[in-house]
Amino acid sequence: MKLIRERLVNILMAAGEILVGILLLINPLGFTAGIIAGIGMLLTALGTLWVLGYFREEPLEAVKGQKLTKGLCAFAGGAFCIFKYEWFIATFPLLTILYGIGILLTGITKVQWAVDMLRMKVKLWYYAAISAAVTLLVAMVILMDPFTTTAVLWNFIAVGLIVEAVADILAMLFSAKRHKEAEKAE
Repeated sequence: MKLIRERLVNILMAAGEILVGILLLINPLGFTAGIIAGIGMLLTALGTLWVLGYFREEPLEAVKGQKLTKGLCAFAGGAFCIFKYEWFIATFPLLTILYGIGILLTGITKVQWAVDMLRMKVKLWYYAAISAAVTLLVAMVILMDPFTTTAVLWNFIAVGLIVEAVADILAMLFSAKRHKEAEKAE
């Protein structure tokens, strides 16, 4: 149970991946537009706080913090996200490549995890290896970008996220079980 508590963040992240995958399957473009607009709202709120903070500080301190510049930039970026979210969707191929690179790096990290488990003689190390393989496969398909429409690619990403997250949860649970058995043996 202690190991599961230690990995609670990982389990919650995997559950979040499943949720995002499901939302992407339901309405990929709407979900994407909502995320971009949500980020825009956060940026405008943060920008507003920085601008107000700038005027509340003493002039000498305000100069050092550059809160006015940061606030105006955040506000402008937020407004762009809210009112021009279509631009991000239009630049989707570039964003997809960046996303694919992120997934590839995650897969490489999972390879490390699987090899570590193998070297520590964890019996069910291959669950982590399967998770790493799925992640690397998803990254390769994303980076090759064989799809002709954004919606199809979003559906593929959604299914990939769900499968990857389920594999991660299984690997963590079986790893925790093995860890618990090892503790009892000691």
